[in-house]
Amino acid sequence: MSGDYAPEIGPDGRERPRFGEYATPEEQRSRIQQPDVTEALSTGSAPVDQVVDTPVDATPETPAPVAASATPRPVSAVNRLATIVLLAFGAANVLFSLFSYLNLAPAIERSMDVLGVPGEFTSFDAARTWGIVAAIVLLAGYVVTAVITWRVLKAGRVSWWIPLVGAVVTFIAVSFCIAVPLMGDPAFIDFVSSGA
Repeated sequence: MSGDYAPEIGPDGRERPRFGEYATPEEQRSRIQQPDVTEALSTGSAPVDQVVDTPVDATPETPAPVAASATPRPVSAVNRLATIVLLAFGAANVLFSLFSYLNLAPAIERSMDVLGVPGEFTSFDAARTWGIVAAIVLLAGYVVTAVITWRVLKAGRVSWWIPLVGAVVTFIAVSFCIAVPLMGDPAFIDFVSSGA
């Protein structure tokens, strides 16, 4: 066995601790917080201004509680309430919009009447197909937004903004789906090209 690994025997006949193996957690923390002590320990001398005599039977001070980084931070009640309200509003919007997208042609005809578009909507097949696609995109967008929001909320992070971003992204995708049958309708194209 090498001399580096053999335990040293102190003047009292007991093995001397090496590498802080017998140090209490409080002693370890105090040494870690004072980097100049490490140099003094390696030279074998005690630092002059840091020597503190403690009686053997003294109880160590309890250290301040340290927040664990693995535990989630508590989420504020305002964040939680705003997130739940936005998700509930989004769910109601999805339910009401879903039925109009599944029957898109009459909804487009009403919109054309409100806008004052002369003529009638004639792209019924495209409206049926793209209405179903728009409904699926709307439902999928809401589900993805809700799942991401609940995960972030459960992790203890700010989550009120996620339903808003999800709504904007889903709205853009659904608007594209609705624009396809509109752009294929001759009456709507004539109205747009006339600049009315």
